[in-house]
Amino acid sequence: MNHPDDNELFKRLEAEMNPDPSGDVVDLDKARTARAESGDPKPTGSGDSHPDASADADTLESGDGSPTLVDRRTPTESGPGLIDRLRNSKRLDVIPAWAKSAGEFKEAMGWLAGHTGHTLAFHAIRVPFLYLPKLVWRSPKGVLNTLGRVGRWAVDAEGEPLRQAEARRENTELYLKLSKQRDRRVRLRMVLTIIGAVFALAVALFLMFGAAPLTQLIAATLAVLGFGMAGAPADAPLATRAVVKTEVQKLTSDIVVKAMASIGIGQIATAVAKGQDGIKFVSPITREGPGWRADIDLPLGVTVADVADRRGRLASGLRRPLGCVWPDADPNEHEGRLILWVGDRDLSKTGIVKWQLAGARRHDIFKRNPFGIDPRGRAQSVPMIQHNILIGSLPGQGKTASVRVLACGAALDPTVELWLHENKGTGDLDSLECVSHRFVSGIDDDSIKYAADSLKLLREEVMRRAGVIKKLPRDLCPDKRITRQIADKRSLKLWPLVGVFDECQNLFAHSKYGKQAGEDAEFIIKLGRALGVILVLATQRPDKDSLPTGISGNVSIRFALKVAGQVENDMILGTSAYKNGVRATSFRPEIDAGNGYLAGATALPVVVRTAYLDDNATHAIAQRAHALRKAEGTLSGHALGEDTGAAAGPSYDLLADVAAVVPVSEERVWNERIAARLAELRPEVYGGWKGENVTSALKPHGITTRGVAGTTDDGERTTRRGIVRADLTTAIAERDENRGAA
Repeated sequence: MNHPDDNELFKRLEAEMNPDPSGDVVDLDKARTARAESGDPKPTGSGDSHPDASADADTLESGDGSPTLVDRRTPTESGPGLIDRLRNSKRLDVIPAWAKSAGEFKEAMGWLAGHTGHTLAFHAIRVPFLYLPKLVWRSPKGVLNTLGRVGRWAVDAEGEPLRQAEARRENTELYLKLSKQRDRRVRLRMVLTIIGAVFALAVALFLMFGAAPLTQLIAATLAVLGFGMAGAPADAPLATRAVVKTEVQKLTSDIVVKAMASIGIGQIATAVAKGQDGIKFVSPITREGPGWRADIDLPLGVTVADVADRRGRLASGLRRPLGCVWPDADPNEHEGRLILWVGDRDLSKTGIVKWQLAGARRHDIFKRNPFGIDPRGRAQSVPMIQHNILIGSLPGQGKTASVRVLACGAALDPTVELWLHENKGTGDLDSLECVSHRFVSGIDDDSIKYAADSLKLLREEVMRRAGVIKKLPRDLCPDKRITRQIADKRSLKLWPLVGVFDECQNLFAHSKYGKQAGEDAEFIIKLGRALGVILVLATQRPDKDSLPTGISGNVSIRFALKVAGQVENDMILGTSAYKNGVRATSFRPEIDAGNGYLAGATALPVVVRTAYLDDNATHAIAQRAHALRKAEGTLSGHALGEDTGAAAGPSYDLLADVAAVVPVSEERVWNERIAARLAELRPEVYGGWKGENVTSALKPHGITTRGVAGTTDDGERTTRRGIVRADLTTAIAERDENRGAA
């Protein structure tokens, strides 16, 4: 019985085979392929098929009712040509990445030298106490073994089994040939053996009675060495290994396919169950650093985040520790390109990572600051200029050590002004006190207030710098941001300023100073980046109360060590980081201390094991930084025992200055007029200020702006943002009262 759908398919096939009035030829192979991929048409409920309902997904009805293929391409339209494919191909590095990096090359050569030195020292110390006694002990047996081998050779003992075998087979002709050959060999070998024995006896007598002592010593040494090695058992070598290699299973495609099929991704598991791979290897699996690298194309619809979400299962499938398995995305390819790197050993067992600047005399903060290594052993660094940095983790996971690395990098640049605030009170940053312009260590209210005052001063400094930058000529400052050239001009007072706030949750969550400190920090993060003001914030409690969202949402570089959950993860690493597979929750407590996700410093987030500086190493660096700053005359503030209650720029009293330019008779005044008058009063401080600068500067003092009616210079009546002088006098009175109480 013919089905209506079958009849329709035959009609369409006949229509395709008929000549096209336009002269085009239909490619039947493509048509069949398109129909096969489109699937069977679904019948309607009544059993009758509608022509439109049975049409292929790859065909459309033309105007005359005949089907027209959607994907109709001529042979010349099959894809990019050879030149295009070559142009878009990826070229591998001629020189390995580790050889192009001076730091990595130096580290590799240092490791090689250390390995060679260890091996030589290992064997050198064993030669007189172990290897030589072994050789002497084995020499008598070596003499007997040597004589036995010579004797067997002389009588052709190696051919005896063959002759006996032919005798048992009663192969007379072949046995006689072998016997004659043996007789000829023995005659010649016996003559050579006798001559050799006589010569050896003569040499031995000469060495015993006629040779010099040095020659006798050399001969005895060679004899002991030769006969000792000849007497060594096959299963007992003379020397032991100086380095025992850890045998790691080679990563193969079969292992990867099986592991990928076991992690619970349906597309891969189904394909493997059907005898397919489920994944595609873009290039051969190769060695990269201390591990194996596999470049993989995942099935359609599967992303790298899906694999990263199942990293624990993948490690189980590969039978490797969790710290050895690192699935990453390829930033230069599509979202389904997976770079699977499997290390030889767990990243947490790498040991202490040496900081590259630990022995350096100085550093330029305008260059990247060495920070640690990634799982592949590649050095990772952090840019600090034009960035703000947020570090977060649970207690005891390496947060303060990360802060030390950044603070020491800044300290080694003598032009950097350091403001250090350690609000835990344990003295983790005390070694750097000698190079700090402002410094505090404590968790009491006075220490918290000191840190809050620093943020207020930094906010005022940001506004001062904005005015100075605006006045700089275009040829010196074309991008309106701090450069090395500008920072070196000490008269401008635009050197880099790094403010470190460790355990900042104690500051931002403070009932009295926290709210204003959060607003000041947010202001600095948003505007200070281009003006050379850098904030480094570290917290062990990343929540909305302890870390205002205005701060966590605007920092550009983030580093998250082990955190408790998804909320904390995204507070540090950014919204949707957890969803995208960047999960600091996957680190193991204590085991992975020092390991974290670094985001913002590279194209994609990368796992980094931070360099470690203990207190002694930090102290040594601080002393070098102090000597360098003293030589260049850049020590200031707390480091010189000076009062640092004022900002780095010229000292002034903002409220008193505003009161001076707003007479008592002027009850309400526009902010733009206040800005102009302040610029005239102190051009070195307020030059370039506008109305919005006045608004921002007065806000920390509790003075809010409002709509103020007034008359322009042209006589036009209008309303603009301004203040009421009564609010100003109230703020001054409250401030003076608080000072008196203190």
